[in-house]
Amino acid sequence: MGNISDKNTRLHIKSEIRVLGIDDSALLSDRIMIVGAVFRGGDWLDGVLRSEITRDGMDGTDTIIQMVKPSKHFVQLRVIMLDGITFGGFNPIDIVKLNDETGLPVVAIMRKYPDFKKIESALKYLPEPEKRMDIIKKAGEIAEVTTYADQRASPLYIQWAGIEEEDARRIVQQTSTRSNIPEPLRVAHLIATGVVFGESRGKA
Repeated sequence: MGNISDKNTRLHIKSEIRVLGIDDSALLSDRIMIVGAVFRGGDWLDGVLRSEITRDGMDGTDTIIQMVKPSKHFVQLRVIMLDGITFGGFNPIDIVKLNDETGLPVVAIMRKYPDFKKIESALKYLPEPEKRMDIIKKAGEIAEVTTYADQRASPLYIQWAGIEEEDARRIVQQTSTRSNIPEPLRVAHLIATGVVFGESRGKA
């Protein structure tokens, strides 16, 4: 599982911890843009990364690794935050491999608890459905988190790798400064949809 405790490390979480939030753009073609927003805590945008993955492909994990490691921001990053564990339709992100290859803890955030039966059913129509499902299941345990920004908002759900659950929760809460969505992901979404559509769209 992706969150076995003996593989996880405790973080010294500063108020301006460098977090990279990654989200994808709309499914408008076979090549899907992904955007990374580098944040200091939940307050300051420090930089933007960009790459492309294949719609419903299997290249998401390696593409993120190749986007992150050569970046000038890499040495300052402390956490990678993902909007879910599938990008570009059903391009699964192996958060354990992403943690292993970058040395950075990974936290995947979901707005709803995943329906694995529906996911497994949808994957039957794609190549290598079992391999895709194995990557999704590899992300491990799911925990519910209520953010500080809006106690009335619906809770989020997280999966994690290379970090303790308590620290993952704290980072999500600490970076959710303007909504119940952490700022690195909220801004990555705004940038991704803004570039594709000409203006930002959807829930951020």
